Amino acid sequence: MSAVPREDGSTLGVFDVRLGRVETFFNLVAAACIFVLMFLGMAQVLGRQLLDRPINGYIDFVELSMATFAFLGIAYCQRLGGHVRMEMFLKMTSGRVHWAMEVFGTLIALFVIAVLIWYGFDHFLRAYRLGDSTIDAELPVWPSKLLVPVSFALLWLRLLLQLAADLRLMLNPGAAPVAVPRPMTAEEIAAQEIESAN
Repeated sequence: MSAVPREDGSTLGVFDVRLGRVETFFNLVAAACIFVLMFLGMAQVLGRQLLDRPINGYIDFVELSMATFAFLGIAYCQRLGGHVRMEMFLKMTSGRVHWAMEVFGTLIALFVIAVLIWYGFDHFLRAYRLGDSTIDAELPVWPSKLLVPVSFALLWLRLLLQLAADLRLMLNPGAAPVAVPRPMTAEEIAAQEIESAN
């Protein structure tokens, strides 16, 4: 699947590009967190083995950073169509029926993500009000818990944009797809891999 944001002059195209920039930024923050955590892990091992001085609260740092790289890239992944999807019936459809099924699936996803945003934010508020912290280093956990509803809110916006794009294609199946993941052929995948290797 591929959905590189491209501004084609339409309102959907403009929103796709702008939302894509935010999603890319969130994804880069998640990647940077993984990179920093990798060096922190190396410092932990070397400090423990060579100096007998482990990093205080290392497990707490790892625990808090999990939300960063687990959730910040979720909207980016949705834009690329990288999530596992059950497409057995979708592949057998085309035209308006195909896009109507996409609309139905996106509506369900919007509802589920809205519920997760609501309860995720409630969970963050509870941790903030109680002053919840990790056991070892007593680091506050609310920033990590806040990332969950924020990341899901970005995903909800992506799904809302995708819903508008699906509705547009349902009404006019011959229109060029904008703001929807597009299935790639084997040739396109190979060409993309060759291009990224150079």
